[in-house]
Amino acid sequence: EKHKRTHSGERPYACDAPGCEYRAATAINLKSNRPTHTGERPFACDEPECEYRAAQAGTLEKHKRTHSGERPYACDAPGCEYRAATAINLKSNRPTHTGERPFACDEPECEYRAAQAGTLEKHKRTH
Repeated sequence: EKHKRTHSGERPYACDAPGCEYRAATAINLKSNRPTHTGERPFACDEPECEYRAAQAGTLEKHKRTHSGERPYACDAPGCEYRAATAINLKSNRPTHTGERPFACDEPECEYRAAQAGTLEKHKRTH
């Protein structure tokens, strides 16, 4: 039954914190949302002299890559050797191959568009 929800998209478990719209497919997943409201950070980095703590185990795993340099997400575009530590960072690489430029400069009469938000921020400093 629980596994079927991964395909159906059903999320019967709702967070009861005021203003939170989080819904989960399982009670365990709902429980992992609780520390985002309580401020509890039970997962501690074990690197010497690093005081980082996370609310969720997955967040700590991503943080640990800042120490290890691990980049498990590889771009699949032909000839691209880009690797990222997180899936979201890999996603930001995609527009460099598609030609998509979703980030537009908001200065009047400037038509500059960029593939990545960081590139747009650098451009804005030229105004």
